[in-house]
Amino acid sequence: MKIISWNVNGIRAVAKKGFGDFLRRVKPDILCLQEIKISVAAIADTEFDFAGYKEYWNPALRPGYSGTAILVREDAKLFKALKEVNNGFDSKKSDLKKVNKDEQGQSAELNKFNNEGRVQTAELEKFYLLNVYFPNANAELSRLPYKLEFNIALFKYVKRLEKKKPVIITGDFNVAHEEIDLARPKENEGSAGFTAEERDWLDKFLSAGFIDTFRVLNGDKIQYSWWSFRAAARARNVGWRIDYFCASAKLKRMIKKAYILDKVMGSDHAPVGIEL
Repeated sequence: MKIISWNVNGIRAVAKKGFGDFLRRVKPDILCLQEIKISVAAIADTEFDFAGYKEYWNPALRPGYSGTAILVREDAKLFKALKEVNNGFDSKKSDLKKVNKDEQGQSAELNKFNNEGRVQTAELEKFYLLNVYFPNANAELSRLPYKLEFNIALFKYVKRLEKKKPVIITGDFNVAHEEIDLARPKENEGSAGFTAEERDWLDKFLSAGFIDTFRVLNGDKIQYSWWSFRAAARARNVGWRIDYFCASAKLKRMIKKAYILDKVMGSDHAPVGIEL
């Protein structure tokens, strides 16, 4: 099983840059997309080159912003094992009932996160797969409190799912975990994506029984998944590794490869992948 994750920075933009060719060449069994930047209405009005794939969309309420999607290859064996795909923190199953004990504030608490189309949960036979687009703290760190609230809610949700079966969580985490994960750690210390608060949360998340698959399987390999559009950063490989596949530790033996497809163009992010 090959699972790929890619922040496409606009699904319509990347569709014009060989996205269909990428699908046919790489042939992921599941492809998780972040930052699709498309509305429900625009999805209906747009023809995509997704032949052979079942689409599950989770656009944000705000047009042209955020959003996630999952594509599943219909001829893959796992397609029959796919039980369902849910968008957002799945309140209909009461997974987040304990996030906010105030019943009157509960819907607002959920909608604050769900309205941005940041979370999808695919239930397969042996594990849950979460496709997540974590909030960006912003240059002025104005959204850092929101991101930290989101992180807490997500952690509670994931741990609740894990009581039933293991979890794989992938997407744009919008944080470089360690100094090895970005080209210029000293210059970026305290900046969005490399604040102590964001890094501490990822420390705690991994310490709670999850593994960073790329780091576990590749040791101290230096490779990045995102580059700024400024100053020819990608050409000079001045990048960050902020796109991850993390998994419940009990799945470690199943994961045979973890990699970054940093030669694939079309977005400011590179696709990342695992093979089970």
